[in-house]
Amino acid sequence: MLVNIEAERVRKQMTKEMFAKEMGITLKTYYNWVNGVTDIPSTKLQKMAKFFGVKMEYLLEESR
Repeated sequence: MLVNIEAERVRKQMTKEMFAKEMGITLKTYYNWVNGVTDIPSTKLQKMAKFFGVKMEYLLEESR
């Protein structure tokens, strides 16, 4: 699970639905990304990193 994406979303005080809309994706796509079911396209990962003000590598760290 990509917990840093979840942590940053919560830090921004956004619901999952709000964040999905901001990224231009469906809620199902968001769940698939954070649960590692599907890979995040690089363009979306860049958009996320810029939105959160963090590095892409940080967002891709998995929980242990």
